Amino acid sequence: MGVVVDVCQKITVLSAAQIQVIENAASVLGLAADLAHAQVTLYTQARSENFLAIVAQAKPNTSYIAFKTNILGSTVQAGEEPLIWRTLASGTPIAGQREWALGMDALEMRVYPIQDGTGKIIAAASFETSNQEAGADGHGMLVETASMLLTMATAGQTLGHKLYRPLGTRDGIIIIDERGYIMFANSAADAIYKVLGINRVIGRRVSDRQVNMRLAQQALSTGQLMEKEFESGNMILVQRAIPIFVGGLVSRTVFIIADVTEVRKKEKELLIKSAVIQEIHHRVKNNLQTIASLLRLQSRRTKTPEVKAALRESVNRILSISVVHEFLSQQDRGFIDVAEVTKNILDLVIQNMLEPNFNIETVLNGETVILPSEQASSLALVINELIQNAIEHGFVGRKEGLIGVDIATTPENYQIDIYDDGIGLPTNFCLENTNSLGLQIVRTLIENDLGGKFRLFSRSGTHAFITIPRLMEGAKEVKEV
Repeated sequence: MGVVVDVCQKITVLSAAQIQVIENAASVLGLAADLAHAQVTLYTQARSENFLAIVAQAKPNTSYIAFKTNILGSTVQAGEEPLIWRTLASGTPIAGQREWALGMDALEMRVYPIQDGTGKIIAAASFETSNQEAGADGHGMLVETASMLLTMATAGQTLGHKLYRPLGTRDGIIIIDERGYIMFANSAADAIYKVLGINRVIGRRVSDRQVNMRLAQQALSTGQLMEKEFESGNMILVQRAIPIFVGGLVSRTVFIIADVTEVRKKEKELLIKSAVIQEIHHRVKNNLQTIASLLRLQSRRTKTPEVKAALRESVNRILSISVVHEFLSQQDRGFIDVAEVTKNILDLVIQNMLEPNFNIETVLNGETVILPSEQASSLALVINELIQNAIEHGFVGRKEGLIGVDIATTPENYQIDIYDDGIGLPTNFCLENTNSLGLQIVRTLIENDLGGKFRLFSRSGTHAFITIPRLMEGAKEVKEV
């Protein structure tokens, strides 16, 4: 349920069909406010007699509104809003002034009625702006056009369409009449057309070749919304044409033109940088795999079992980091899915360390947790070391076993439990006093790099339990739907 529907159901006596009309109008309220350079508020009859309800409101992006507004969902006495009350009673547009505070300059106010499908007046749209804004050339036409947009929207024709999105301060606004003549152009539109070699567009037809408004011409003739990006000289422009219907015919067309040259330039630069970063990650991955291959060759040449084991562990550590860079080389963002990295590390370690006649079962459960690449690299090394330890020490004298990884989240932490169903820890085991290089690496990475905690305990095998605070800078978590 939308906010407008919820407000209307709570504080008005409107029917479901009438509430839908209000919601339809509210869907383009932002664009209407931007067109009119005014705050737009929708009022309707409240449940209490002689009270008005504020059911929708929008401030413009194209003008500064200094006065404090009433709160959405509140009610006001009808006597405090005489222009609104008269419009609801008479069904005719009314213009006037109002003061929001004692001693404050009066605001210009234009109020238009809103009808339901039967022609009954169910609401009033109030356009409020400063005297300075209201005195600008063509402001009345902009407000009138915005009110026509609201009226058209009540029939549901505009609902959910992306081309009815709000405007920005640099957007050029042009209003075209039903015959294709330009009635109004704001200063932003004039500035764009001056660069294109046209000093004045008001009074020209959209069919004029110089003004290059074929999009507006098509919208006028077909009644369809149009948007197109094109290049003209050194500029990249986006044109948007919004036909406005009155009585089933196009009465006006709002033509919006925006210079997006700098935006597209920045986007292109970001794409290039992203591609370069991805290529760097790809090369780092390849270099790490090359180093791993060299260590494998060295391992084959040595005759000492201890050296072979040390080289094999080093290969796995290097490959666990390369897994992270492989993911980064395939995407344009600097975040890594911990579950995906864990799965790849499981496969790598099992492939490189498992004896051919050993049968291993792997289990991976949990929510998706996304970490920045720096933390993911440290965590990849940790997971690699713990899985290596499980395979190397957890199944002595056995021909099969299980290794699992559970990933969970709490409001404060990410929790990773790496476990096996092996022989468990030695009776006198103490994590603080261990001489294992792998476990020393694990503790250092978790406590120093990740700011987390690490526990190692026996329970139907061995559990390595990692806790990482969710407040870690840059970290974010995504839950599977």
